[in-house]
Amino acid sequence: MTNSLRLWAIDAVRGAAIAGVVLFHLVWDLEFTGFIAGIANHPLWLAFGRSLAGTFMILVGVGLVLADRSGFRPFSYFKRLAKIATAAAAITAVTWYVLPGTFIYFGILHAIAAATLIGTLFLRAPAWTCLLAGITVFSMPMLWRSAIFDTRWLAWIGFAQQVPPSNDFVPIFPWVGLTLMGMAVAKWLLSASLDATYANVLAARTPARLLVWMGRRSLAIYLLHQPILLAIIVPLSWLAQR
Repeated sequence: MTNSLRLWAIDAVRGAAIAGVVLFHLVWDLEFTGFIAGIANHPLWLAFGRSLAGTFMILVGVGLVLADRSGFRPFSYFKRLAKIATAAAAITAVTWYVLPGTFIYFGILHAIAAATLIGTLFLRAPAWTCLLAGITVFSMPMLWRSAIFDTRWLAWIGFAQQVPPSNDFVPIFPWVGLTLMGMAVAKWLLSASLDATYANVLAARTPARLLVWMGRRSLAIYLLHQPILLAIIVPLSWLAQR
């Protein structure tokens, strides 16, 4: 089983996750414009959104391990990291201008960039080390927090008692812990060749091809879907109010 097919399977999972993000924001936009009510802030719906963020963070770890199978390629690595970091900075700038009170100072793209850097340090570590590190990072905010971190300059680390408001907040602790756990799982699957089984299951299903297409364009979809949705929904809300 080649790395390309393994990455094909990961793309399909990433595509399903970005489809979920579009759905999540569609519901948020519909409620924001008054078309629906009582869903966007429901605990179950918010948990769905958090599960999508968790999926992306796990996939960062899985992707790092799979990509490293063919050797570390600095150009591809830093090119991808630069794209994510630039997109994260753009999200911060745009939301600061549009929604200064709740702008995104450390959202999912910021977390993915940080997780990529941190996860790279564990590429040569055994799976059990990645797992223990992941559990530690994931658990620490549950055990200790401090008001010292209650500013945007420090809240992104993950130990704030009162998190400054933001429309998307994915701090390093606990979320990078999921990336490290994802690395552990990927290392175990590769050692047992079980990844080939999951890749074959996905490859046999035609609908997965659409998910693969979306997964390979997940960053572009993430950046563009909200402006497109709002450009459609907001004018419709104006018309509905007349």
